[in-house]
Order: sequence, then C-alpha cells, then structure tokens
Amino acid sequence: MRVYREQESMPRKPIVALVGRPNVGKSTLFNRLVGERLAIVEDVPGTTRDRHYADVEWEGRVFTIVDTGGLVLGDEAELVTRVREQAQVAMDEADVIVLLTDIASGLNPADEEIAEVLRRTNKPVIVAANKSDNLTREMNVHEFHALGLGEPLTVSAIRGLSTGDLLDRIVAELPALPAEEDLPEALHIAIVGRPNVGKSSLVNRLLGQSRVIVSEVPGTTRDAIDTALRYHGEDIVLIDTAGIRRRGRIERGIEKYSVMRAIKAITRSDVVLLLIDAVDGVTDQDAHVAGYVLEQAKSVIVVVNKWDLVEKDTHTMAEYETRLRRDLKFMSYVPVIFISALTGQRVNNILPLVLRINEERHLRLSTSEINEIIRQATARHSPPTKWGKKLRIYYGTQVGTTPPTFVMFVNDERLVHFSYQRFLENQIRARYKYEGSPIRIIFRGHKEERG
Repeated sequence: MRVYREQESMPRKPIVALVGRPNVGKSTLFNRLVGERLAIVEDVPGTTRDRHYADVEWEGRVFTIVDTGGLVLGDEAELVTRVREQAQVAMDEADVIVLLTDIASGLNPADEEIAEVLRRTNKPVIVAANKSDNLTREMNVHEFHALGLGEPLTVSAIRGLSTGDLLDRIVAELPALPAEEDLPEALHIAIVGRPNVGKSSLVNRLLGQSRVIVSEVPGTTRDAIDTALRYHGEDIVLIDTAGIRRRGRIERGIEKYSVMRAIKAITRSDVVLLLIDAVDGVTDQDAHVAGYVLEQAKSVIVVVNKWDLVEKDTHTMAEYETRLRRDLKFMSYVPVIFISALTGQRVNNILPLVLRINEERHLRLSTSEINEIIRQATARHSPPTKWGKKLRIYYGTQVGTTPPTFVMFVNDERLVHFSYQRFLENQIRARYKYEGSPIRIIFRGHKEERG
C-alpha cells in the first residue's frame, strides 16, 4: 500500500502571542486582527485569564494569534500566578511576540519588567504602543524606545489605526516557509485527547518499547514528542501530545497544559487518533478536542482506550459505539476502534487502519465520476426550491485532496440548504467512503442567474 503526501499542503501555522500588562487592550487588538469579537473585552484589568487564539491571514501568510491574560510579575496570588503561567506557555510556543503597551498612560515599570523577560526568549518581539488615537499621543512613542526591543509601532486597536502596519511587521518576522523539497514525506500521526486517557501508553505499545514517559499523573506530557518508526516499508512519525482541557479548566502545577502544542501537532499531522477513555465515555472535553481536529480538516480515528476495564456482554461494543456516535454526531464518517493500550488488545489494528484512511484521503475522482454521482443524486432527491427558484446543479469537479474538496457549479448558491449539501456528501460517500476524512463541498453560482 502506497502512502501519499500532499505536496501543496501547508506547513504548520506559526504562532504569534499578544502579551502585556493588564488593561492595555490586548483583547481589543486580538478582535481587531481576527476580524471578529471572539475575546471578551471589558474595561476592567484582568478580564482575560486564559489564552484565546484564532487564525489570521495577511499577505498570503496564515498564522495563529494568541490573546493572553495581563502579566503581573512578582505577585504570587493564585489567580495572578495562573494567568502568568498561561501567558508563559504562549510565549514559549510563539514564533513572534507582540508586546502591547498603553501610550495613553505612558511607559510603566511593569512594561520594563515584561520587556526584560522577553529579551531572554531570543524571539522576535514587536513593541506596539496601543491607544494612539491622536497626534499628541503618537508623539509620545519615543519613550518606548527605552524598552530596548527595537522601533515601537503606534496602533489604535479600538479604531483600527495602523493595524495593517502591525500585521506587516508580524509577517516580516514569521519563520520562512520551507522549500517544497524540505517538506517531510513521512506520514504524521497525532495522538490527542484529554489528560490521562493513555496517549503515551499507546505510543509505547505501538513502538513495542518505552520511548516516552508513561505516568498515571494527568498532564505528564508537556511537549509534543515526535517518534519515528517504519511500518511495512512506510515512514511514520507518531506525535504524542499534552492533554487538552477546555478553557476555564486550568489547574496549577502538573495539570498545566498547552493547547498550542496540541494545535501544532494537529496542524502538521495527516491522521489524528482521538483517544476516548472507555470508562468515562464521551465527555464535553472530548467533543471540544474533536472540534480542534475538525477545524483543521484532518482525517481522524476515534480510539476508545481502556476497553479492558469495561464489563461486557455480546451487545456492549455495539451499544457503546451507538452512544459514542450520538455524542459525536458530527463525526459519523469516522471509524471507531476499541483497544487497551495496557494489554495490547486490538492495538495492532490501528496502523493498518491509518494507512487505509490516509490513502482514501488522497483519492481523486474524475469529473465524469462526480457528475454521475450528481445525476443519480438529483434523480433520487430533487434539489430544493426557494423564492420560486429551483436549485440546478450544472456539474461538479474535485479541486483538491487533504481534505477531499469538491466544487459544484449551480445556478444560485443561495438556494443550497445545508440538508441538501449533507445529502450530496452522503451520496459521494456511498460510492467512495473517504473513511475518517471530512469532505468539503463548495457551491459556485452564476451572477447573472441570481437575479
């Protein structure tokens, strides 16, 4: 079986962290750069406690921007310490750091303390003096040269002034894109899930030896750990990641986790193994982790671990899978496998399934095959009508893989109901499974027919 690699696939997204003392406007700037009101913005210091992140595209580069809580150094209060820990994780994982200051209140000793920390990171740092809403304030930018972090930039997050200049500076500091020949050819498999579901144990079982630390303490794995192996002539990289918890569920000490590291692992993977604890069943946190995987449009296998701890009868597995698919209803196309990393039960079925899914993910259909599917689908279920107009699908074609992406040319894309889109997806899957992989269908209408 040949494993393909999508040559035009993007490398992992760089990470840009917004840091600064409380109430300098980090969340407002975050929302401005993202183009949506995603972060809570209040004129109260300390509103943002956890990291918040989203993707930004500028001048052809895509990066993940991270909003962090206000940094207060030297204060050992529990909440302040937890916010500082989360900001530190973001800085550790960032490729570029933006230090946001408040030009209205001027240079603050806290800014200087944070600048000292940032100098030790040896990472590109951009100083942005926020709240530069008028010429008088802009004239005061010179005092931020004292931070010793290069030429400061004036911005107004609330009005959007000079945010384009800031994005230009960020893109200029991003790591260079790797040359095409430098893209790794190995099949990358990310193993993700909540803390203590057995990710490291599964890696060790797949390898047949202890290559990573296995512990009963949640959150032992702090980094995304790559382990290479060769399986039936194929080069594979297993990426073990730290456990992911939902925002607002941060604990101190060993429970501290890094969503950023898991996001990196998911982004650069081809197939994701989403581990579920068989004893706990599907939790809200599991659905949250699944959401990260789906946002990246990765192929995925749901792996139910610790199956040896579940009392069973002849119907247990079927009933469990029914409940799991109900709880993860948006992942009906995803295969489910029941294993025990501890005993090795069914673990040897994982890699053959991964290879099959990865090959299906790269399957490309001819235009004639797609149009035959459309013909049969429309004959079975007539396209919807809206505003007295009936949806007409002229033809379709596949424009990409990883994930499989199809474009349907129609008279008016506004006539497409999500249920009919799902119907067409199911018709494609009835002919070609694309097991474990999301399918994207894009509808393009004719402007002259929109009326």
